[in-house]
Order: sequence, then structure tokens, then C-alpha cells
Amino acid sequence: MPELPDITVYVENLADKLHGATLQHLRLLNPFLLRTALPPIGAAEGRRVTGVERLGKRVVLALEGELFLVIHLMIAGRLQWRPAGSKPAGKGVLAVFEFDAGSLVFTEAGTQRRAALHLLDGRAALAAADPGGIDVAVADLAGFSARLVAENHTLKRALTNPHLFSGIGNAYSDEILHRARLSPLALTRSLDAAAIARLHAATCAVLAEWTDRLRAEAAAHGGWPSQVTAFRPEMAVHGRYGQPCPVCGSPVQRIVHADNETNYCARCQTDGRLLADRVLSRLLKDSWPRRVDDLD
Repeated sequence: MPELPDITVYVENLADKLHGATLQHLRLLNPFLLRTALPPIGAAEGRRVTGVERLGKRVVLALEGELFLVIHLMIAGRLQWRPAGSKPAGKGVLAVFEFDAGSLVFTEAGTQRRAALHLLDGRAALAAADPGGIDVAVADLAGFSARLVAENHTLKRALTNPHLFSGIGNAYSDEILHRARLSPLALTRSLDAAAIARLHAATCAVLAEWTDRLRAEAAAHGGWPSQVTAFRPEMAVHGRYGQPCPVCGSPVQRIVHADNETNYCARCQTDGRLLADRVLSRLLKDSWPRRVDDLD
């Protein structure tokens, strides 16, 4: 799922391309994409774009008259920009937003349709759609700490909770926790002040560094993010199960849960202990290795 760095770069590039543009036509190619009935989607057509915003992991196109098109990419949704006169988009197109200078194409890979589009009327409706997570880029340590310990959850769950923190998902939470040298299963209320400060610094640094990196990539590809993915070879642990940790060289470990997995370095984050995997540790039982040094 595109997270804060990806969404920020989408927003910045759209703001540059759509400043003062008019939405001429909105073509819906999948009827299940639109999740709101009022106001009717046709009400968005013919309106000028007054701004482009981020709402958690969503892209918001603000239109004159205080209408807001809210684009939720979910896991496999992506946005493409096609200048006027370009060839029609390929497979997986859910919607096409036609503007003066080009078209914004909303696609989704695979067969599951999770991506969503909402048309909201007024700032109050937009505010109601906000999960409420704080923006860590502007939150000070005290605000971050208060939000972190508001409930007692694992760090992984807390960081990815949109009601607590804005825009952080599976990929960057792994990177943040590795940078902070903290276990993904540590409980939020078990951390001392030094650990919370380390986590706050790591969160700000990782998100800022990756946003800058993705900005540079977009600039190198004509001013548009050409490859939005949660799996990048430059990442420290996320998606790198079995590969060496860039800090200590130990093999990156994982915890599989539902459709996601948590990646971590046992030596850097859990004092060498291997965290129980819901699938493998139950299967292996007594044969499950307890420490990274026990691995063959």
C-alpha cells in the first residue's frame, strides 16, 4: 500500500500539474470504485482544482465549491499521468480524470477491487473522513509520546494504526523500528523515555529520507513517480527476509500474519531472540529456534 512518502510525492506532483486546471470529465470504468452517492459524481465535472492534499494514505483533489474527490489507493491502486494526446491507458483502469492538459488515470492491479473513490461535500465531510492520526513530521516529542502510549499495543500495531499516526503502513513501520532498534512486538507502555525519543527520531528521519528519495526518483522520470512499491532493495529490512541486515549482517527475520509480514533483525532489535511466527513456530513447536545464533 502506498504510504506517506509515496502519497506525498503523488500530491506534490499533482499540485504542480493541476494548479488551476478544470476537471473536464470523470470516466468511471468500474462501478464499484465509487463509494458515495451524494453529491452525484457528475457534480465534480466542470470545476476548477483549488488544491491537492493528503489525508492519511489518501489523495484529495479539492474542487471549487468545496467538493473533494478522495482517492484511496489501498494495496494495489496506483495513479498515472498521461499528457493530452497520449495513448489510452492499459489494463486495470478504474477511472480517468480528464483535465485540460492531460488525464489522471486511476488503476488497480490484480482481481480484488479494494481501491475507492469518494466525492465529499464540504470541509466538515472531509474532516469526518480523517482517521485522526497525527502527522509525525510536525508533532513534537511530547505529542508523539502521548499518542504512542494512549493505548497499550505492540509497536507495530501502534505505528500502523491510522487513528494514532498518519500515513504509516507495513513497509515503513518495519524500517522505522529497525532504525530505532526496537522490537515490533514491544508494548508501547513498556518503553522508557529514551526508547520513545529514539522511536520519534527514527520515525521522522525514515519518513523524511524516503520522501526525499522518492521526490528525486520522480524528478528523474519526468516529474512523476514511475514505480510506487512497498518493496525496494535500498530498504533495511522490509521485504528482505533471509537477506543480511545492513547493520550487523544477520539474516532478516519475519513474522507472517494474514496477508502481511513483519520483517526485523533479531540481533539489532530483539537482543538475538527470534519472535514466534504464527505459522512456522506452531508447526515446528520444540524445533523452533529461539535465537538467531541457533539458525543453521
